[in-house]
Amino acid sequence: MTSLFRHITFDCAEPHEPYELAEFWSRVIGHPVDPQAEPGDDEVVLEAPAGQPTLLFMRVPEAKTLKNRVHLDLQPDQPRDEEVQRVSALGAAIVDDRRQPNGSGWVVFTDPAGNEFCIERSAAERAVAERE
Repeated sequence: MTSLFRHITFDCAEPHEPYELAEFWSRVIGHPVDPQAEPGDDEVVLEAPAGQPTLLFMRVPEAKTLKNRVHLDLQPDQPRDEEVQRVSALGAAIVDDRRQPNGSGWVVFTDPAGNEFCIERSAAERAVAERE
């Protein structure tokens, strides 16, 4: 027997609302916020394509105090540097820039609630690097 991923859950503590954080992530990955969700809800889900886990944003009483032990690594469908600019404009903050002169590497961000995630190279950029 095995288990499947159902949700990837993000904790949200004051002043961050689950609905607001879900809207941020909806703009990042393009999955819609559950149409039944409303501002003020304690739990908000981003809908996902069939077979993929949903992102769940849940209100918790305590603030984040340490580095995440698990985080998302995102592979954009456009060049990494363009995605870095786009996600920054949406409100994410760069924590660490690990891009290398040869084009490898990634950029570490925090979302508005302080959850870390990384933007890696696109599949097209990886393919070019493999041919070189």
